Amino acid sequence: MRRHSGFGWLELAVGILLVALGILVFLYPDAALNTMIIGYGLAALVTGISDLILFIQLERYIGFGPILALISGIFSVMAGAVLMLRPRAGVLVLTVLFPIWFVAHCISRLARLGDIRFIAGEGTYRFTLVVHTIGLILGLLMFLSPVFTLTTIRYLASIYLILLGIDGIVLALSRLGR
Repeated sequence: MRRHSGFGWLELAVGILLVALGILVFLYPDAALNTMIIGYGLAALVTGISDLILFIQLERYIGFGPILALISGIFSVMAGAVLMLRPRAGVLVLTVLFPIWFVAHCISRLARLGDIRFIAGEGTYRFTLVVHTIGLILGLLMFLSPVFTLTTIRYLASIYLILLGIDGIVLALSRLGR
């Protein structure tokens, strides 16, 4: 069995965290909003750090990093920090930053599709393409309609977080994570 790189283990951990968070939000939709906000803040923080580490690692190995991973990482860390430190303000911020995070993260992954296809294979490429296209559409819908965000975030976001987590696990177990 091949050893996984640091990227593979990080993607696996993020994937498992996102699947668990998505399942918890889906199973307990009436949980306190603050708990959900802190959970989404944690997910945004972890995925932001993951994107920043990806940027740093790729820049070190190939001489340049994907600037979208850097931007996505910065937005994710900002969104996560605000949501975790100010849960009450998070309700308002959630309607703006959460859609931005969705869109930035999806664009970051979609921009890396060529690398994913080359390294991880056609199946992982197609799965990543579908998941992040759905995420991009959801993010744009949330951005255009804050009411949509507040009324559907628990269900749509939980399903998307599960898909995002599965995508991370698939990437970690693919050749990209090795």
